[in-house]
Formats: sequence, C-alpha cells, structure tokens
Amino acid sequence: MVAQKTAVRQSVSLPTEVARRVQALAKRQRTSANRVIVDLIETGLEAREREKREFFELADRLARSSQPSEQKLLKEELARMTFGE
Repeated sequence: MVAQKTAVRQSVSLPTEVARRVQALAKRQRTSANRVIVDLIETGLEAREREKREFFELADRLARSSQPSEQKLLKEELARMTFGE
C-alpha cells in the first residue's frame, strides 16, 4: 500500500517584497505561487539537513584527527559553520 501525501492547509503572512518575488517566480515557471512556496520550503529544509550532516561529519573528523594542523582547520570550519564568517 502506497501512503498518500495529504496536504495541510497553513496560512502564512509574507513580507510584500517576498510575495512579489514568489509571484514573479510563479509567473516565470508557469505555476502557482503555492507550488513555488512549497518548493522553496522543501529546498530550505533539505539545505538545513545537509548543513547539519556536514557539521556532524566535520565534528567526527575532528574527534578522529590526530594531526594538529588538520584539527585547526576543522575547528575553523566548525566555527565558521556555527558563527558565520
């Protein structure tokens, strides 16, 4: 049996400029604004998950590393991911 994807109605308020950009994307892609918003949210969620995986992979590499130069580079990368540049 295949599970059906059910939609949940959710109301959100978008800043005017964001709404304009969504409408422009929808028009350009010849789709609905709703589809554009869903695609953007899915892309953002996937990006967050990817960042999380990368962070933990770096943390694991740091824990296994015995070379001070590699540890320094890994610490700098983890700091950049955590605090930004």
